Amino acid sequence: MTLLLLDSASLWYRAFYGLPQSMVSPTGQPVNAIRGYLDSVARMAVTYQPDRIVACLDGDWRPSWRTELIPEYKANRIEEESDDGLLSEAAEELEILEAQVPVIMEVLDAIGIPLIGIDDYEADDVIATLSVRETGPTFIVTGDRDLFQLVDDKRKVKVAYIAKGISQHELVDLKWIKNKYEIPGDRYALFATFRGDPSDGLPGARGIGPKGAATIANSFATIEEVISAATNLNPALSGSLQKKILESADYLRKAEIVVKCVEDLRLPKGPFNLPKKVPNTKALEVLAKSWGIESSVKRLLSALEI
Repeated sequence: MTLLLLDSASLWYRAFYGLPQSMVSPTGQPVNAIRGYLDSVARMAVTYQPDRIVACLDGDWRPSWRTELIPEYKANRIEEESDDGLLSEAAEELEILEAQVPVIMEVLDAIGIPLIGIDDYEADDVIATLSVRETGPTFIVTGDRDLFQLVDDKRKVKVAYIAKGISQHELVDLKWIKNKYEIPGDRYALFATFRGDPSDGLPGARGIGPKGAATIANSFATIEEVISAATNLNPALSGSLQKKILESADYLRKAEIVVKCVEDLRLPKGPFNLPKKVPNTKALEVLAKSWGIESSVKRLLSALEI
């Protein structure tokens, strides 16, 4: 039974910035994120024909245990006031997006699609746990490269990568990762730990870029293996790489924990099967009409064959 795991924040963020705020409700409130999210899920449902769907949520997008290890983790995304004390344009846009999120969740709940988030963990961790716990085939819908680490051909776990948009999304398996980064497909997390990710406030190992990270990932499977190899002057590593690895050893041990998705959360049990009919028809009708999203709701219901 095919499972579709939605990285919800990734979906509604991209919908918000990909569609104009001129899309408004009958009362003039922006609904671009709502419509874009629902339409995106509909497109993915038509493409992958899931029997089960879970909308995965951030219980905390900067979990305390991750920021205790690396305080800079996603600190670059924290909204700041402008010099005159007013909210920046980015912060104002974020408020407009956040006002639409509860509506998205209400619509999903009314349709009967489960929403799962856990305090002090990110949606990535919820997705990781479900991808390991539930039987496949599993398709993870996200624009986040971090989730490439969950790809597993044996368990039929793939990532529907939407960075280029829903219509041009790429289906990521181990071969795709190998071809894209020239590394073993199952070592993406190791590669990413060394390379870093500025968008997440993770600098990576100082002086080691994608090329060096790929060299390391082609020879070793874990951070400790790499540090041990550098300590013992393993010829698989150049002298320059050995020096840089040892200088960043403390950071690398912390970053390995931060980068790796948690795969053993205590989550609600499935099976998360799609409902045969809408469990709360009245609530859904009221939401659709009051927000002017009837066409998107209808499209999603049709795609899910509900």
